[in-house]
Amino acid sequence: MENSRRDFLKTAGLGLLATSPLSVYASTPDALAGIPEQANRRPPQSFNMSGYAAPKLDVVRVGIVGIGNRGMGAVERLNKLAGVDIKALCDLRAERVNLAKKEIEANGHRPELYSGHPDAWKKLCERTDLDLVYILTPWALHTPIAVFSMTHGKHVCVEVPAAKTLEECWQLVETSEKTRRHCMMVENCCYDFTELLNLNLARQGFFGEIVHCEAAYIHNLQDLVFSKEHFYQMWELNEMSRRTGNLYPTHGLGPVCQVLNINRGDQMDYLVSMSSNDFVLGKLAKELAAKDAFYKPYVDRPFNGNMNSSTIRTKKGKTILVQFDVSSTRPYSRIQLISGTKAVAQKYPEPARYSTGHEWMTEKEVKALEEKHLPPIVKKMGDIAKNVGGHGGMDFLMDWRTIDCLRNGLPLDQDVYDAALWSSIGPLSAWSVAHRSNSIDVPDFTRGAWTKNQPVDISMSRGGTTQARV
Repeated sequence: MENSRRDFLKTAGLGLLATSPLSVYASTPDALAGIPEQANRRPPQSFNMSGYAAPKLDVVRVGIVGIGNRGMGAVERLNKLAGVDIKALCDLRAERVNLAKKEIEANGHRPELYSGHPDAWKKLCERTDLDLVYILTPWALHTPIAVFSMTHGKHVCVEVPAAKTLEECWQLVETSEKTRRHCMMVENCCYDFTELLNLNLARQGFFGEIVHCEAAYIHNLQDLVFSKEHFYQMWELNEMSRRTGNLYPTHGLGPVCQVLNINRGDQMDYLVSMSSNDFVLGKLAKELAAKDAFYKPYVDRPFNGNMNSSTIRTKKGKTILVQFDVSSTRPYSRIQLISGTKAVAQKYPEPARYSTGHEWMTEKEVKALEEKHLPPIVKKMGDIAKNVGGHGGMDFLMDWRTIDCLRNGLPLDQDVYDAALWSSIGPLSAWSVAHRSNSIDVPDFTRGAWTKNQPVDISMSRGGTTQARV
């Protein structure tokens, strides 16, 4: 029965591009069935990917799937890195791959183009002259393409979230372990400058014992979600109108998991989640449908609530609050609060604040703290990253670091267990919301290896040889 279900899910996932935009996101009454059992699933670990260093690559040969909003940004960033050969580009729209090709030709890249057919990405992944597939498609395709790529011998960088279901999370873990191919979810916020500073401060003992963290993705996307141009085939709107929960947790969660050594010294234990009703998106859908028949299919959809709050307790008794809100008129925030026995940090509202007592440090004291504990990666590449851009430079810093690790045969900062765990908050929160905020166990994708895995160190103590073309 389990094998039949897994075969069906795999087949359905690989055929997603061939379905209609709405059917991709269709849910069934039992969509949340079986999640508690999957959360407690413990297949044997065939190989520990934490700390794994693949053989070094002098040149990283890259194929990019999905040349949309973030996809074009990835093309531009990788084009600025030495030791990268962009050999293949794929998107449903021929105009997007042609535009990307023109962007990179001046630096000697001669990519083959794939477009037009729903399964064109398979041809790219089957190539024998690629080392890395970079996936920047709608969420529903992240896991199918990542699994297919790894089974065809490629390392994978996949956009957030890496998976939508617990079944997909386990597929990523088991495939990465079996193939010994990296599966890194490109969580760019782990490379934002305040987050890197806070990680370094945590490593230096500044916070003492970290007790509680808060994270979020609070971003008013009302206009973009309903835009006919921004999210191709309205995929984001379809996501928001088919599930209720913390659907996009990783931007805030990833950095605090690294600070807390989650998967590497501590592990999530259980989660509870609660969502408000939707007071915005459904009303907006009706208003738009009254003027434009295009939006009529979205009327009376069960839109995700305006605010979801999920609370996680770890095996060592720490707590994490993760919030998700993309439809309220609130200023952008990922919160990024770290509370320890000796000190506290909070990034938003910016500028970041620090305290070791009853009051926040002065601006002068914070500047001195930053200068003393500036991470080596920021000292070397911070100004270059800010010059290149991409969410203030963190996108370029992430890609530079990833390529540098691959070229120097170093472990990546994020592994498949991080991709699976951070992404799992989506389906786990949906189950909790649907069951009156009952608690649910969080899977241990490391299967106990978290007790001996070493903390992540984004420090450049080794490597740091990749040059930027800026």
